[in-house]
Amino acid sequence: MDYERMLDKAHQPNGEDILEMIGHTVAWLDLRQYIETHYGDWTPERKFFAKRYGWMIRYRKSGKTLCSLFPENGAFSILVVLGTKEAEKALGMADELGPNVRAVLEDTEQLHDGRWL
Repeated sequence: MDYERMLDKAHQPNGEDILEMIGHTVAWLDLRQYIETHYGDWTPERKFFAKRYGWMIRYRKSGKTLCSLFPENGAFSILVVLGTKEAEKALGMADELGPNVRAVLEDTEQLHDGRWL
């Protein structure tokens, strides 16, 4: 399924552009608030990911990415990449995860650079 994303590399969207795109959803604002409250030392940055995926907001610290948020028309996607150690730890606590999260984790292939959830 293709999603309508912010694909114009020449136009870096501001916060209002993003809210208009996703439809001013409370989930977006709540998620950003949660990340910034609990992971305050991870810096949000706007970055153009690729021509098919467009603009994103990613949270980084010391060259590592916590997650990437992709605004879409009426929605948004979240990308979390777990390295081998992180994936093993998450799989070790699979019984503590909800069924949807557990299924995504278990059904995602471990690649050389991690599990792209």
